[in-house]
Amino acid sequence: MSIRIKQDTCIGCRQCIDVCPGSLIIPNAQGKANMQYPKDCWGCMSCVKECPVGAIDFYLGADMGGRGSTMHTVKDGRFIHWRIQLPTGEIKEITVDTQEANAY
Repeated sequence: MSIRIKQDTCIGCRQCIDVCPGSLIIPNAQGKANMQYPKDCWGCMSCVKECPVGAIDFYLGADMGGRGSTMHTVKDGRFIHWRIQLPTGEIKEITVDTQEANAY
C-alpha cells in the first residue's frame, strides 16, 4: 500500500502529520507534508481522510481489486466524498454523510 502527496496541492496544514499512526509523514523544507518511505505506509488512510485539500492519493493496487486506481477525499461540510480515479481516467464517487455514518 502506498500514498502520494501532491506537493503542488499541499497547503502545509500538518493534519496528516498529526494523524499518521506510524509517524511516517514529516514536513519538508517548505513545510509541506512528505513521506520519505511510502512503502512503509500502513494503509490506514487517516492522512487521506484528514487532508482538507485532497493532496494525498491512496493507491488501490491489484491485490485490493483497484488495479492501479487512486483514491482521495473531498470534504464538503458534513459530507466526505471519496473519489476513485480508475486507470481509464473515469472517476467514481462515494459520498458519506458524517452526521449519519454511525446511525443505527
